Amino acid sequence: MTRYTGIWPVAPTPFHEDGTLDLEGMKRVLDCLIDQGADGICILANFSEQFLISDEERAFLTRVSLEHVAGRVPVIVTISHYATQIAVERARFAKSLGASMVMMMPPYHGALLKGTPEQTFEQFRMVGEVGIPIMVQDAPLSGVELPVPLLVRMAREIEEVRLFKIECPKAANKLRALIAEGGDAIEGPFDGEEGITLLADLDAGATGSMTSGMIVDQIKPVIEKHHAGDIEGATAAYGRVAMAINHENRQCGWQSCKAAMVEGGVIRSEFCRHPIPPLHPAIRQRMIDLLQPLEPMVLNWGR
Repeated sequence: MTRYTGIWPVAPTPFHEDGTLDLEGMKRVLDCLIDQGADGICILANFSEQFLISDEERAFLTRVSLEHVAGRVPVIVTISHYATQIAVERARFAKSLGASMVMMMPPYHGALLKGTPEQTFEQFRMVGEVGIPIMVQDAPLSGVELPVPLLVRMAREIEEVRLFKIECPKAANKLRALIAEGGDAIEGPFDGEEGITLLADLDAGATGSMTSGMIVDQIKPVIEKHHAGDIEGATAAYGRVAMAINHENRQCGWQSCKAAMVEGGVIRSEFCRHPIPPLHPAIRQRMIDLLQPLEPMVLNWGR
């Protein structure tokens, strides 16, 4: 059984001020994440603004990212789509380019088109036939409930379903139940949500976390200390970054990572495509003010 551990941040997608993709900036983002100590990287996720990127751009970003990372760390490619055929095609494409795994939410579209438990199982089963490990993303954005018995069934009956990113309300409770009921079939129980519930999730048995790419080097010690049994050290390390994580999660979303990367010279623009408005200047400044005492690598990486 493979155990997946550590911090696997989501890479933001940088744009130029005119809204076009900044491909050189994308490479710098990936390098910055690796330099921060990322154990793996996820691309094209919600925090990568996947819902604002065209299919052609998705394919281009997948190729550019995988070629640039070149095996330095594992890369997860997000492939979520309501149409199973498209999710399968995306999985095949990611595998052909050397992705280590794919991540997907259950099938949904808008507020009303939601996959049933059986439709969800079948979509993951068909993607699993591609032959690439799958991380199940249990996120409120889909609006689809993924009860623990369904997740355990998927883990036991679909060979490639190995990892679970649990970022629903009271994630620690669900992680604890998932691990207890799924046993060795749950190879990689992760949390998300920028790590806002990380300490409780690690207590519940999470082996890793998929955060944003903002302060990977500051969050990683929390995970490492907890896994080493240094709960007091992990608690102190988490307390040090908790205010920044809270502000990111509750006020900024993925734009916090972009703002920090602009401040640190990683990328040139924090532009987000319409209809996403820019961060309010006061909210942005508070984010930077919270980061500066931490002295994260991101604020100095490109200077």
